[in-house]
Amino acid sequence: MSATTATVDLAAAKARQHAAWSSGDYAVVGTTLQIVGETLCEALDVRSGQKLLDVAAGNGNIALAAARRGCEVTASDYVAALLDRAAERAAAERLPIATREADAETLPFGASTFDVVVSTFGVMFTPDQDRAAAELVRVCRPGGKIGLANWTPSGFIGQLFKTIGGHLPPPAGVHSPSRWGTPEFIRERFEEHASAIEMNSRHFTFRYRSIAHWLDVFRNTYGPMLKAFAALDVAAQARLADDLAALAARFNRSGDGTMVVPGEYLEVVIVRR
Repeated sequence: MSATTATVDLAAAKARQHAAWSSGDYAVVGTTLQIVGETLCEALDVRSGQKLLDVAAGNGNIALAAARRGCEVTASDYVAALLDRAAERAAAERLPIATREADAETLPFGASTFDVVVSTFGVMFTPDQDRAAAELVRVCRPGGKIGLANWTPSGFIGQLFKTIGGHLPPPAGVHSPSRWGTPEFIRERFEEHASAIEMNSRHFTFRYRSIAHWLDVFRNTYGPMLKAFAALDVAAQARLADDLAALAARFNRSGDGTMVVPGEYLEVVIVRR
């Protein structure tokens, strides 16, 4: 594939991705993930007064967690509506955060601007993964930290995207977001820029009234799933729903009819060289 073709493919993938994350209401799902932002802030040992950038912030989970710890926070995302939700949450808790509409692949900030650069289940979805990784490094000062929480390929969300891909194949040439959840990818993209890298397997537990309840919430609010169902005919939608329910049942450990599903993610703390 030529460089020109690859660029066109990535641009088209980004347009589709932006449409997906702009659809539904990701904040309904995103707000349940708050504990991940709190845990990552502790892993990073953030300090009051540090300048922190949340990349692909969504509705601001780690931005809010960092603001609670006295950081000078900027939340960035390329979906303005999600930043509005982050600002609403910050206002409700009287937490000072700034928001900035921005593409994670071309961040509108100078080199070495931030003490800490973070992303929870956000930057991993960029189509141009190399460029996004380079941007995280560029805007973090030497001696600063980069913190990430990324779904793993073998975990629940990684398998969810694999299941969707079996019904609706992803665009040719676009890598799986779950690569960001592997130690190999992190080392390949960041090791030359790091004085230290720490990675740990963590789990976020999805808790819903039932598997049917989870599926209803996700297919109506979680943009990538909403768009996948919308692209299929009625019969194909039913087959996808059955496969997703079977996946959730395979991971479910509740034993009582509710849904209690651990979703593995890779927690990453990088010290910038």
